[in-house]
Amino acid sequence: MDNPDALISLEAVSKQFVSPTARIEILKETNFDIYRGETIAVVGPSGIGKSTLLNIIGTLDKPETGRLLYQGRDLFSLGDEKLAQFRNAQIGFVFQFHYLLQGFTAIENVMIPGLIARMNKKTIEKHAADMLERVGLDSRSTHRVEDLSGGEQQRVAIARALVMKPQLLLADEPTGNLDQKNSDSVHALLNDLNKELDMTVIVVTHNSKLAQMMERTVTLHRGEIVSA
Repeated sequence: MDNPDALISLEAVSKQFVSPTARIEILKETNFDIYRGETIAVVGPSGIGKSTLLNIIGTLDKPETGRLLYQGRDLFSLGDEKLAQFRNAQIGFVFQFHYLLQGFTAIENVMIPGLIARMNKKTIEKHAADMLERVGLDSRSTHRVEDLSGGEQQRVAIARALVMKPQLLLADEPTGNLDQKNSDSVHALLNDLNKELDMTVIVVTHNSKLAQMMERTVTLHRGEIVSA
């Protein structure tokens, strides 16, 4: 049944991984509600399907059965073009590997979602500059990304994810490649941005310190989501 208070709802969502030798149920008729402004850590053993769950919530992967609702609207009923437009405008992604474009500056990388959306170039450049300032990189905005440190590159990736001011930020092991100092800095930044922007944040992580900073922790276990 639809939950009118939820930002996002998974309704009876199932997903399987099938190979010539195995069939693994990643999600089994899963129901899961996500609310505006909350922070959630998704934990569990490696290979259990946490990233697949995140990709379904982010509309990058489709379930075999069930519905993904955003404010009551079934997202997978949209056509590919409309779904891509929705994803670009409403969902920010941060990955363990930041996937920045080498040879381009920090601000050029951050501008990409706005350019995809065909926003006015000066407008998106201003948004990108503001977001780089917010993540503490205004003095590095014109540096090529390969000239930045690993921690700085991940901050550029966060700025890029947030430049469209999405309702939802999905982060998959966002500090997996960072040292402790940079990890702590990114953790604090995600927490601050959640509060400032009233943005829902879902993080897949093995980092217990990051998980403890989230308001809610859920575990993926044998195809089911178990709340802590």
